[in-house]
Amino acid sequence: MKIQTIFLTVSIMATLAISSCSNSATDKDFIGKSTTKFESDLLTPEALWSLGRIGSVQVAPDSKTAVYNVTYYSIEQNKSHSVLYTQSLDEKENKILTTTNDNERNAVFYDGGKKVLFLSNKSGSQQLWSMNADGSGRKQVSDLTDDISEFLLSPDEKQIVLIMEVEDTTNIQKNDEDLPLSSGIVINDFMYKHWDQFVKTIPHPFLAEFDGKRVTVKKDILEGEPYECPLLPFGGAEQLAWSPDSKTIAYTCRKKTGLDYANSTDSDIYLYNIEDGSTRNICKPEGYVEPETDFTRSKENQQVNKQPEDCNVGYDQNPQFSPDGKYIAWQSMERDGYESDRSRLCVYEIATGKKTYVTESFESDVNTYLWGNDSQTLYFTGVWHGTIMVYSTNIAGQVQKLTDGVWDYSVEALTADGLNLIVKRHSMSQADEVYTIALNDNNKITQITDENGFIYSQLEMGKVEERWIPTVDGKQMLTWVIYPPHFDSTKTYPTLLYCEGGPQSPVSQFWSYRWNFQIMASHGYIIVAPNRRGLPGFGMEWLEAISGDYSGLCMKDLLTAIDAVSQEPYVDKDRLGCVGASFGGYSVYWLAGHHDKRFKCFISHDGIYNTQQQYVETEEMWFPNWDLGAAPWTAEGKALKAYTDSPHLSVDKWDTPILCIHGMKDYRILHSQAQSAFNAARMRGIEAQMLLFPDENHWVLKPQNGILWQRTFFRWLDRWLKK
Repeated sequence: MKIQTIFLTVSIMATLAISSCSNSATDKDFIGKSTTKFESDLLTPEALWSLGRIGSVQVAPDSKTAVYNVTYYSIEQNKSHSVLYTQSLDEKENKILTTTNDNERNAVFYDGGKKVLFLSNKSGSQQLWSMNADGSGRKQVSDLTDDISEFLLSPDEKQIVLIMEVEDTTNIQKNDEDLPLSSGIVINDFMYKHWDQFVKTIPHPFLAEFDGKRVTVKKDILEGEPYECPLLPFGGAEQLAWSPDSKTIAYTCRKKTGLDYANSTDSDIYLYNIEDGSTRNICKPEGYVEPETDFTRSKENQQVNKQPEDCNVGYDQNPQFSPDGKYIAWQSMERDGYESDRSRLCVYEIATGKKTYVTESFESDVNTYLWGNDSQTLYFTGVWHGTIMVYSTNIAGQVQKLTDGVWDYSVEALTADGLNLIVKRHSMSQADEVYTIALNDNNKITQITDENGFIYSQLEMGKVEERWIPTVDGKQMLTWVIYPPHFDSTKTYPTLLYCEGGPQSPVSQFWSYRWNFQIMASHGYIIVAPNRRGLPGFGMEWLEAISGDYSGLCMKDLLTAIDAVSQEPYVDKDRLGCVGASFGGYSVYWLAGHHDKRFKCFISHDGIYNTQQQYVETEEMWFPNWDLGAAPWTAEGKALKAYTDSPHLSVDKWDTPILCIHGMKDYRILHSQAQSAFNAARMRGIEAQMLLFPDENHWVLKPQNGILWQRTFFRWLDRWLKK
């Protein structure tokens, strides 16, 4: 089918800036909703960055209106802008509340829904502001020295938990005061770096009073404690919760520092009593003593003394009180040191201390959840067979599926009347929009926002197909195949094998603003995306087959998937490429030495090239201890396949052009891995290219860097696969 060019560009500047706003704005260069018309109906990097990205959603007490934030990006200005909207739940009425260049987000209703409390950087730092629900009457309600990163309003609306940074000298000591210009960093223990920063400050929750007009800080709940709350690097206000009577704060914390922190995923739920300032741990029995553990050894030889019964030793996080205040739920992992263990819902009865795990019949992770109004029902999302659906469970653990289709959901809120779940939904062909699920009407799903409909109306998306492919050991593997727009089965197409990261993250119906399957398809490629061994949503045996066996069945699964799809007449076997990031980047480096000339080019982003090097370079040691099996210098480690079959040991077999991409602020997998791979390829005389981002972490977050990433990615593929 001939590609149709059905839209014309309004102007060259409109295409480049993608920052024109359909709403009146008071500030120059306001970055808002795109009104750009595109020359082609194919998804481009510029079109991808023009999409609005919906954030948090909250519902008014009358159950009729939602408030949410959307982030827009300007390539020209190389920055983002977050604004607030209200949306009627029963009509299509949508109103923008904030029309200045200030970033505003995390809005919640208060005062019976008459007002909105939100964060804004208008004053030069991020502070709390309030306004009427129609956007009028904006007033600053906090004026603190430090930025507020997030907040949590109490049910009685008289108190607020504020998340702010405090100085931490636990692992990086403070320099002498008479050397203010010294750039030196004196380091004493692990966790001096985390994800993308050197750790000189950590987040703490502060208790503040709120009279409806002004915020007055009372105290740091963790004052004098060198522990972070929420947990770095991704935790937010969801890791804390108010009790319905506003007298107790539940919070998530891993009360460890240095090497102990780096080795352990053991976080707990604590209850802070506002009246007397006392704190108690509800995950551990009183008098609990930490076991002596050598995490550098194999799992069979790590633990010296046993754990007591009824003791949570894995990740415990994201507490929520039931509406009647009788229970607390949280997400709980069973095993210490295993960050990809199954995340279950634990329900704790406050009066008795009894714990019940209410999602045991669902053999996958709980991603998001919330309580029903009856305090007996919980709604949650989880991945199964490549999609993330909405489920319910009761206190007895009876799980029911509420949604179907080829989508990924997240639960955001429940209306006060209990009739509607507010969810966000996306797929490989559409970014997040907000929907309602009518619980009293056969779970009818209704779309209530149309943030990006104008852009989608201009674009043709490729078909997404579900395939089940037999593996080498007789199992069935779900593989997504994404076809180019205007696909013609009589033609042949270059085809990409996509290698998922994680290493235990699902290939579900995710929508990415970088690893976007539709933009790859729009460049004329078929994409093969297998749910290889090690991914959730297919039971624990499938999930855990990857630990300690990076180069085993999961690599065979990847090759099986591309070999199976390559049998189709429309796949050009002479034009196959292989791409991936993180563990997917490891997969690329490993396959480069074991692909038997299947592929004509490779792309690895933030990949592990040398596993022995990775062990001593990374910061969260629980990851290599569990996944690789042991330290490379131990007796067990010296014989482990994780080290004896590391990608760097097969460079002598590399024979194919490779592009290595890495963020230099990625402290999980250091950029030395990409530099080593690139240098090795060039020394072997192999065509290679390297793209480094000095200011990016494990991801690429800045607009112009994102555009450069996409252009470099496709230039490399086109060079080798479209000759």
